[in-house]
Amino acid sequence: MAIAVLGGAGYIGSHTVKQLLAAGEDVIVLDNLITGHRKAVDRRARFYQGDIRDFKFLSSVFSQEKVDGIVHFAAFSVVPESMKNPLKYFDNNTCGMVTLLEAMKQFGIKRIVFSSTAATYGEPKQIPIKETDPQIPTNAYGESKLAMEKIMHWADLADGLKFIALRYFNVAGAMPDASIGEDHSPETHLIPIILQVAAGKRLNLQIFGNDYPTKDGTNVRDYVHVLDLADAHVLALKYLEAGNSSTAFNLGSATGFSNMEILQAARKVTDKEIPASIGPRRSGDPSTLIASSEKAKKILGWKPKFDNIEKIIETAWKWHENNPEGFGDRN
Repeated sequence: MAIAVLGGAGYIGSHTVKQLLAAGEDVIVLDNLITGHRKAVDRRARFYQGDIRDFKFLSSVFSQEKVDGIVHFAAFSVVPESMKNPLKYFDNNTCGMVTLLEAMKQFGIKRIVFSSTAATYGEPKQIPIKETDPQIPTNAYGESKLAMEKIMHWADLADGLKFIALRYFNVAGAMPDASIGEDHSPETHLIPIILQVAAGKRLNLQIFGNDYPTKDGTNVRDYVHVLDLADAHVLALKYLEAGNSSTAFNLGSATGFSNMEILQAARKVTDKEIPASIGPRRSGDPSTLIASSEKAKKILGWKPKFDNIEKIIETAWKWHENNPEGFGDRN
């Protein structure tokens, strides 16, 4: 039996592949390498290059490999881009899910752990956000992920598919040994952008908006280390393997940090000035997103190891210092 990691050459996917291998799982990776990196994939995992919207590709892989479960990261995830080009996100994310579920049905694959997002909640009604809170996305990315959750729900009712939707908040950090880390082109995430400024690869940091109803006017987000996320995916697979029902879990630290607070923490970690300026708000950005992760801790037994924002930034900074050009190429 094997676990198929879709999008396993990406940032979170590649870290999850390593944790699955460490847990003794047989792992295969499917990735089209549009945003992922072949060099990020652990050599112990078998790799297949292709797109999950291609039913023939999925059928070919599932014919060769006896797949027991799916971990799904293969989605576009840039909020501003989703607002400019929503059809791209519904095509890749939502239509891709339909094709995947059709292939899973044909080959009798009954378990999937899905990379969902806090963006499905939109502007929250309360903080911290619980899994039972309303899901009213404010951007096309979140809407596409919410549609994917709903599609899995109906596939469960019709075909007995069992799924876990992991709604995680802002992901950061890297493997502590700096073997893999975050390398997007272009980069859109706050912490790596800050670290690019610290490394002299950008002139300054632009913070989008300082007029939000928050402690200092800048967005507040909940940051979770990528390895803690990866561990949650391993636990979610075990939960499904034990015959449990489909459900969703939030994954976050339950602590909110504003953009300015993240900037100050990065200045401390890197000992760099890191110049910054204020720009206009970005369309679709909620002001505050903080998770309640009590359900994951209670039911999955999830215990995050990285609970200090400076420690999270330190692992990311080590990756950037040791890999100034990232993985060196797109593939």
